[in-house]
Amino acid sequence: MRLQPFGRLLDGTLVEQCTLANGAGMEVRVLTYGGIIASIVVPDREGRPGNVVLGFDHLADYVERSPYFGAIAGRYANRIANARFTLDGKTHVLNANEGRNTLHGGRLGFDKRVWNATPLGSDAVALERVSADGEEGFPGRLEVRVVYTVTPEQELRIHYTAVTDRATVVNLTSHSYFNLAGAGTALDHRLTLFAEQFTPIGPGAIPSGELMPVHGTPFDFRSARVIGERIREAHPQLLLGRGYDHNWVLAQGSIGGRPVPAARLEDARSGRVMEILTTEPAIQFYSGNHLDGTLVGSGGQCYRQGDGVCLETQHHPDAPNQPHFPSTVLRPGEVYRSTTVHRFSVMR
Repeated sequence: MRLQPFGRLLDGTLVEQCTLANGAGMEVRVLTYGGIIASIVVPDREGRPGNVVLGFDHLADYVERSPYFGAIAGRYANRIANARFTLDGKTHVLNANEGRNTLHGGRLGFDKRVWNATPLGSDAVALERVSADGEEGFPGRLEVRVVYTVTPEQELRIHYTAVTDRATVVNLTSHSYFNLAGAGTALDHRLTLFAEQFTPIGPGAIPSGELMPVHGTPFDFRSARVIGERIREAHPQLLLGRGYDHNWVLAQGSIGGRPVPAARLEDARSGRVMEILTTEPAIQFYSGNHLDGTLVGSGGQCYRQGDGVCLETQHHPDAPNQPHFPSTVLRPGEVYRSTTVHRFSVMR
């Protein structure tokens, strides 16, 4: 693993870049700022390397204008309604940063913190930080460790662990925007989601609490479908999300901590394929609806709507306020564990 300076924050804090390689054409760059995955380079069907995630060339862009490109989202990924939840009879008021709601941990979530990096050989790095009791309103001193590993099988494995000294809620994910072609739109990619239900949303993109079957709707990706095929239909949920920005409930649950299939993304132009496996019970599919051409990314690309798509493995949004959703509560003496695998290959 190579560790080198990437820039400094306004207060002088050094941000480093960690480069992981597997010796088989795969290279991943991770920043200590936000745990950001700045690039994932993998070969196409002709063996030509290309970066398959959206990002920036300069630290200032990540600090000032990034829509969570490649970052660790936490302490609670996705949304918590009305920026509050009640745990063990006590109501905790969070920092609201999306209207009345809390998104991805608040105004200064894990995506805006500098992590400590420890090399674990040439193919892995551990990022660690302590989230103080009360940070962004969340209870408990949370010790977090995220390990990024590239494997000879063209995989990026992300393994999260956390412990707390007080009951809290935890939901961590990686917020990369993928474009397997390396440029242009990702709406022509074919997507499979191994899910038979999704959680419909109401105002503020907060789940209504019900589970809706995907059958007969534009949300049915049980068989591979071009992302843009039905995205402009006048389905009420597509109108609320301005496209896809919803949580799918995975049909197969993890057994014994073994990652199970969650999604498959294919690009016919490059031949690249990405499979996602996870121990999480759900996945948020976001079709890059708010990319509006005002961001200039790596290599001078202007990012427009649908130029990258997010597939965020997670627990359900707003679970702390919806007790029938899988619990996100972590208590002292317990260990939060979560693993997600991004496996790359090419179509023959």
